[in-house]
Amino acid sequence: MTAAVAAMMSGRGVPGISVTVVNRDRVLLAAGYGLADCAESTPATASTSYLWFSMTKIVTATAAFRLVDEGRLDLNAPVGEYVPHLRSSRTTPSVGQLLNHTAGLGNPLPIRWVHAANADPPDPEALLRHLMGRRRVYRYPAGQSARYSNVGCLAAGQVIAAAAGMAFESCVHQSILQPLGMEHTGFRYQEGADKATGYLKAPRIMDPVLRGMFPAGIAGNRRGPYLSLNHFYVDGPAYGGLVGDVWDAGRFLRMHLRDGEIDGTRVLSPCPPAACTPWTRRVSRSTTDPGGFAGGRRPRGSGWSISAPGRLLERHAPLPRPRSGHRRHEQQHQHVRLRTAVRAPGICVVVVTLATDC
Repeated sequence: MTAAVAAMMSGRGVPGISVTVVNRDRVLLAAGYGLADCAESTPATASTSYLWFSMTKIVTATAAFRLVDEGRLDLNAPVGEYVPHLRSSRTTPSVGQLLNHTAGLGNPLPIRWVHAANADPPDPEALLRHLMGRRRVYRYPAGQSARYSNVGCLAAGQVIAAAAGMAFESCVHQSILQPLGMEHTGFRYQEGADKATGYLKAPRIMDPVLRGMFPAGIAGNRRGPYLSLNHFYVDGPAYGGLVGDVWDAGRFLRMHLRDGEIDGTRVLSPCPPAACTPWTRRVSRSTTDPGGFAGGRRPRGSGWSISAPGRLLERHAPLPRPRSGHRRHEQQHQHVRLRTAVRAPGICVVVVTLATDC
């Protein structure tokens, strides 16, 4: 494992990485390699805190399923029943379609949807209203092929808040993080946390372009081949706002591998054996793409992408390259790459790094 990680870091020019591998019963590996902060020579460890970005979507979906278990949320209900301003004359998506990216919403590039760690966060409801006020926010008919949408997950967070009767962040803390003992994960860095510093690998000549891509105060100092990023948070808590370490990520995944329970604490009701496997209800692989895996678009579950039959994957793409070409702009501004995957039956892998190239 060490040799494989070293080769990956060398080949990609990644200064630091944290990894955990778990099965339903225990942590098989939890380690850090390289540096979490190059300027301070701080080593990366399994306890280093990273922005989770879109791995948050799995937690968002889990919070939704907990409300379903409690009878407070109906995945088949129109979203307008919970958040009236989500109603549209063009289409009528359900709550479940927000979670599996079939609600028909677009996905504007969210590279500027961040704020400095020392700044006040924007109100998620105000952000959602602003985005929903754009022309043709529903770009596709609901219930057809899955099309990735951060806006949809932001909307799902407000639906969850309405159903729970509290802020989305409070709901996640009370229903997921606290019961699971995820003490090092939240929507802010924990006091005294060992924070990973983000880096963009790019020629110095690109610095003015990169600085202009982010809101003021995000781009930091040049460090050799890297432009550092000052600590920041994602504006939308439901699609990318969590911050934590791989220990907690592994614990969360073990709960799913154990069908909603860990160490005697049940977070989700067990899946009836005759009805489904633990994954099929949690993941809710309910896209209506008639082609499935052969249809040209990868099916998506609730918070998860499905990369192949029987294997689930939630992943981040690197920062979009600021140049012409055919690279697909699948995701956002992130300064880490983070992957959570079910790589084999009963095995989950989390990999986080603190740099990407441009």
